[in-house]
Amino acid sequence: MTPQHYVQEKAAASGSSFYYAFLFLPAPRRAAITAFYAFCREVDDVVDEVQDPSVAAQKLHWWQQEVARSFGGQAQHPVMQALMPLAADYNIRQDHLQQVIAGCQMDLNQTRYLDFAGLQTYCHLVAGVVGEVAANIFGQTDDATTTYAHTLGLAFQLTNIIRDVGEDALRGRIYLPIDELQRFDVKAQDLLQRRDSPAFQALMQFQAQRAHGLYDQALGLLPATDRRSQKPGLMMASIYRTLLREIEAAKFPVLNQRVALTPARKLWLAWKMQALGRF
Repeated sequence: MTPQHYVQEKAAASGSSFYYAFLFLPAPRRAAITAFYAFCREVDDVVDEVQDPSVAAQKLHWWQQEVARSFGGQAQHPVMQALMPLAADYNIRQDHLQQVIAGCQMDLNQTRYLDFAGLQTYCHLVAGVVGEVAANIFGQTDDATTTYAHTLGLAFQLTNIIRDVGEDALRGRIYLPIDELQRFDVKAQDLLQRRDSPAFQALMQFQAQRAHGLYDQALGLLPATDRRSQKPGLMMASIYRTLLREIEAAKFPVLNQRVALTPARKLWLAWKMQALGRF
């Protein structure tokens, strides 16, 4: 299997909303974002799939070394072999990849966040940096687009956190800030034992409103000159925001089930943005 086939299969197998936005890109940009996304999946899977934290830490350390090797011209892993020939063309830097790994390392060492400011630090590494790299690959021409990309990445990550409250609790992780749990009188134990309540519903509505505000803020930050090039990000925004609205409409059943959009609906939302330029 070639490195290009490897990253294609890795990206497609994830079933992610991101994959549907890639389909509309020209081949070189599609190859770059597919390889970068496969890298993100590889390091994220270390945290989610390796049960022993010490083994996971060793694997992430290996990835840190592999990234350094790759930028020195000695890539070993097929993901890096696919990504490195494209990195310079799309301004993908070593520090970008190392920051994504650092975000995954936080998952090994931290399972609670005192406040939203602390959570934002984590989101910057695992989502904001990803948004920045993606914007470059899509064809950013205005420096202001970087701020848009970071803001949109934060909105995506908060949507993921809302969707995955129950699944994260099974792993002992709570991404909802402790001070906000206290404000809405929701105990950490309620989440770990997956107990719904009016207080939990109020807490989740607050989280959803924050995410919606960030989507609106991101769209307002996107320079008009880059709106066309950033259509793939806008496709993802359409898909993710539709998912958030579905979760809201279902009254946040996220403690005990995973709400998802069908592949056909994701493809429709992506096509609608591509063809009509609207959500």
